[in-house]
Amino acid sequence: MTEILKSVLFGIIQGITEWLPISSTGHMILLNEFVTLNVSPEFWEMFKVVIQFGSILAVVLLFWNKIFPFDFKAGKIVKTDIMQMWFKVVAGCIPAGLLVAFGLDDVCDALFQNYLTVAIMLILFGVLFIMIENRNKGREPKVTDISQITYRAAFIIGIFQLIAAVFPGTSRSGATIVGALLLGISRTVAAEFTFFLAIPTMFGASLLKLVKFGFAFSAEELVILAVGMVVAFAVSIVVIRFLMDYVKRHDFKIFGWYRIILGVIVIVYFMSFA
Repeated sequence: MTEILKSVLFGIIQGITEWLPISSTGHMILLNEFVTLNVSPEFWEMFKVVIQFGSILAVVLLFWNKIFPFDFKAGKIVKTDIMQMWFKVVAGCIPAGLLVAFGLDDVCDALFQNYLTVAIMLILFGVLFIMIENRNKGREPKVTDISQITYRAAFIIGIFQLIAAVFPGTSRSGATIVGALLLGISRTVAAEFTFFLAIPTMFGASLLKLVKFGFAFSAEELVILAVGMVVAFAVSIVVIRFLMDYVKRHDFKIFGWYRIILGVIVIVYFMSFA
């Protein structure tokens, strides 16, 4: 299989698993066991993060009217409701931002970037999804519009995002959605806020990895990265639309069961063949 086709496959997995709360890291680890890019370890570490940039662009395109805070055609240039939403997103980014600011992200990767941590977090948050959905059954959510999210709630959701940054396999979207559901936020609003929170978080992570790697790409590396991002962008468009439609009529328990099953598969596979 050529490296370009492998990049397409990684882009598909990234586009699907980044937004569904099932852990992109867990799936990338499994895929890498069977389909390995013939690139340097440094490029691979950068690639699996920067490929997320395509997924970010999908959010920007789909939610442009909800995230762009300026209206140059109207007399009132700044949309105050959207600007306030962005301040709350910033509050939600503080915990993970502190992790990077203190240089602890690489330390966490070294300590926890292993199959056992991934499997445990897949199972743990799968159980949490099922428990929270069972608890919320029949209850009306307290927050049904993104404007109702408080700064305190945004910061707490950010703490859950921090957990995902520390422990691979948690799933950034999964952790933030769990945090939002615990606070009584509706599934639709929880999913939307998770998407918006991803924009600065994933953009920052991608930029940091690029800076650490440097910008001296070979022609082949540049094509591999570009293809992965384009595919991740296209797949993310479809997946985000699917998820927003799905959560209007269903709960997240199916993703909880999927996480538990995948976590068990990861443990069994690595104990048997690794």
